[in-house]
Amino acid sequence: MSVAEVRWVTGKSQTRRIVEWLLRYLLVLLAVLFFLFPILWIVFTSFKLPEEYRSFPPIYLPHEPHLSHYIRGMTVVGGASALRDSLIVTISVTILTTSIGALVAYSMARFGAGGTKLSRWLLVQRMMPPVVLILPVFLLLSAAKLTDTHIGLILLYTVLNLPLCVWLLRSYIVEVPREIEESAMVDGASQLQVLRHVLLPLIAGGLSATTVFVFIFSWTEFLFALILTRDNVLTLPVLVSRFFGVETAEWGVASALAVVATVPAVILGLVVRKHFVRGMTMGAVKN
Repeated sequence: MSVAEVRWVTGKSQTRRIVEWLLRYLLVLLAVLFFLFPILWIVFTSFKLPEEYRSFPPIYLPHEPHLSHYIRGMTVVGGASALRDSLIVTISVTILTTSIGALVAYSMARFGAGGTKLSRWLLVQRMMPPVVLILPVFLLLSAAKLTDTHIGLILLYTVLNLPLCVWLLRSYIVEVPREIEESAMVDGASQLQVLRHVLLPLIAGGLSATTVFVFIFSWTEFLFALILTRDNVLTLPVLVSRFFGVETAEWGVASALAVVATVPAVILGLVVRKHFVRGMTMGAVKN
């Protein structure tokens, strides 16, 4: 093969790689735009005037951005109170679930509590449709006088999220060599000290990922909050749903509250993103 032919083949190969690279990134860009469009549409709608988000053909960007929907949502219709209730319930559930889940997962991973099939059974419980539990849960909390209370939602969400939390944390703990814990115990550390000062720092990535999952599941839960709350407690997902009626809908206020509801989850994801990515690659789905 002559030098000219070699150069031609080499140039053709480079051109092909460049085309493949451009097509790959074009597909990624289209996918990102496809998934981001609903989010951007909600954000833009929260700043539009009513005549702008009701117009046809649609107006994509607000001509005169304003904060009236946010002001009305957070003051007049009780958005600040709903945000407070959601934060109280979600933060309490996250702390309780991860604390209890860490202890249960550690006992299962290191002492064989529950046998070999308990972890799979816990995961199956998470797959149960929530609507199946609505009636018995409502009757149980009504008898205990815990409907329309923070405590009722906290206890319920903790029970619902605990199986997944235990299953994930157990998978992370199993990957940590026992020799590390045994060395700490030889130096005089108790079992709880080993868990707190040795094991939990080693699975910080998995613990962060589990915390994010529990937070998001509790923060976005709608069905139980809709049935079990009325006046004293009102979470953001339930409040947002009240702006969609049979004849009309307040898209501006609903979009503003949806943006407010998204902010805590985004902040949490940014804070723990380093540990979250590491936790997602620790093999949490092996068991």
